[in-house]
Amino acid sequence: MVALTLRATRSSRPPWMAIYSGLVGLVAVVMFIATAEQIPHTVSLPAFWLMTGLALVAAALAFVTTDIRGASVVLCPVLCFSFATVLCWGLAPAILMQTLATAVVGLRLRDSAKHIGFIAAQYAVAFTAAYVVVQIGDPKPFATTTVVERLSDTATVILAAAAFLAVFLAQTIITARLTSPGFQWQKVRASLAHQALFLASLLLLSPVLAVAAHVNVFFVLLIILPLYAVQKMARLSAERDRAAWADPLTGLANRRGLQARFDDLRAGKPMALLMLDLDRFKHVNDALGHDVGDRLLVAIAQRLTRQTPAGGTVGRLGGDEFAILVPGVRDAEEAHEVARTVLAALAQPVRLDELDIDVTASAGVAVHPDQGTDFATLMRHADVALYEAKRRGDSAASYDPCVDLNSPQRLGLLADFRRALESPGDEIALHYQPQVALDSGELVGVEALLRWTHPTRGLISTPEVLQVAEHTSVMHLLTVRVIDDVVAQLAAWRAQNLRLRVSINISARDLYSGEVVEHLATRLREYDVPPDQIQVEITESALMGDPVRAYSTVMKIVGIGVAVSLDDFGTGYSSLQHLRKLPLAEIKVDRSFVAGMADNSDDAAIVRSTVELAASLGLRSVAEGVENEYTWGMLAQTHCSLAQGWSVARPMPGAELARWHTNRLHARASQAQLTL
Repeated sequence: MVALTLRATRSSRPPWMAIYSGLVGLVAVVMFIATAEQIPHTVSLPAFWLMTGLALVAAALAFVTTDIRGASVVLCPVLCFSFATVLCWGLAPAILMQTLATAVVGLRLRDSAKHIGFIAAQYAVAFTAAYVVVQIGDPKPFATTTVVERLSDTATVILAAAAFLAVFLAQTIITARLTSPGFQWQKVRASLAHQALFLASLLLLSPVLAVAAHVNVFFVLLIILPLYAVQKMARLSAERDRAAWADPLTGLANRRGLQARFDDLRAGKPMALLMLDLDRFKHVNDALGHDVGDRLLVAIAQRLTRQTPAGGTVGRLGGDEFAILVPGVRDAEEAHEVARTVLAALAQPVRLDELDIDVTASAGVAVHPDQGTDFATLMRHADVALYEAKRRGDSAASYDPCVDLNSPQRLGLLADFRRALESPGDEIALHYQPQVALDSGELVGVEALLRWTHPTRGLISTPEVLQVAEHTSVMHLLTVRVIDDVVAQLAAWRAQNLRLRVSINISARDLYSGEVVEHLATRLREYDVPPDQIQVEITESALMGDPVRAYSTVMKIVGIGVAVSLDDFGTGYSSLQHLRKLPLAEIKVDRSFVAGMADNSDDAAIVRSTVELAASLGLRSVAEGVENEYTWGMLAQTHCSLAQGWSVARPMPGAELARWHTNRLHARASQAQLTL
């Protein structure tokens, strides 16, 4: 087999390439004219026409594929016949035969006449090198009789094949260098090794054909079956190689193919990587079947290929995920514009079996080199952006390190947080924010809030900590640490004759597992703390994730005598259902509504309705985010049970809370005496 990259040089012909093509063509024409006297004698030989006919048949049956970088590759045994012609009848007949075969292959590929001529000229130059070696060694290698002469002829043929191989591969390298701005030797070395093996196999088979032509012209026909077997194996090998870098359904590049394209481009200009995920594709498979789903994927692949800017590469990563490499994109804004154009094209219905199927997608965008200098990093960042687009309900999003939960900085922060939880010390602390009765001002309870002081970064915001740890096992360590510290603090307050109820938050991860219930019961027994001094806060979003397991854990919590509070009430999706099913003791009105009461009548109405609903169900109501006296007064008019916020007090350490409570009692007593 021989690999002809017939389309590798079509897209770009810079000035140096034009000069090089002209020189190659000139050498080919000169050598053909110089040896043209060989043509009249050769064309009168039946053996020549037989081999020419076989060469043209081989060219017509050539196997056309593409390599990992998208260049067309032709696997064709024509060289076996044309090199045998050099050995038998000279240079000009071989150039003629190879040119005719190259034209047949070029017509199959619908290539330009100029490019077909360039490929034929490259072969002519390589044949010239082989012909010179033959002329120097033995112009008639098949007319020898002695052993020494035969050994000399064998060496001549081998050297001629080596000369052809060296010149042809050198031309391939020069062509690739002139047409590829991101040319890298290490990237083409493996491809050249395979090509050299194919060429060498055919070149060394040529002497067998030449000998057969001299002994018995019909022996030439015997080469058909071996060549067919070789071509068949080469086809299977090419298909296997193609399967390694191409998606079998759509023919697009897979992850490996995209990486190869990225490696080719990154040495040149900047680029963007777009990762796309189809919305509700599973519904198509479920409703119409997987066959229709596959046809839809093929149609989408074709549409993406048409919409991708020139020089871009479309790939399918699996399932309904696609990726597009777009060279020349310099910043996120430009990449975002490309994504919008592609998504707008996808939004047009796809018609299959007289049925219009609406297709929408989400896209994540990352730009090289600013958001990733290697392919793996760029892919991960585009995937993070895609997840963020889906989370926000946007059609497209660019990579933002601030939302990357798996960035090296966040992974380092998670490791530091785990270390702080597992090690004794004062990095991890709990502060307690008071909850007071709106009607009497009495301190009724507190909420335990996390504080983490990093040894180098200082105080880390609680939302950032929770976002990093939320979906990891570190979250369970945090819950255990909070339970231990809170129960120990309750025991310390009891020793000071301070009896309070402490609310603690548990994550969805712990709510689904239920393991924390046993740990909480154990700690309450160890410290001899009554269960009614602990209250567990859960969120509606946690309940929605897995209602069955969440309900089971809530029942276990209530079973050990611990009350349950529904946090962030009004921000979920099924609040009334939860109020009806769950054995709650309290609901907390979300701070977003409380903070807007003073300026927004709708927020005030929501708070008032929520408080009335809680009262009608026999539940306490707690207003979060009470920041001023005016809001306090409005809440008091609604008969809300408790208030929590800076208007009451900021969160404080446990020891400080005891002093604050004592001072507050003295101040209230003094105020009462002055009033009397």
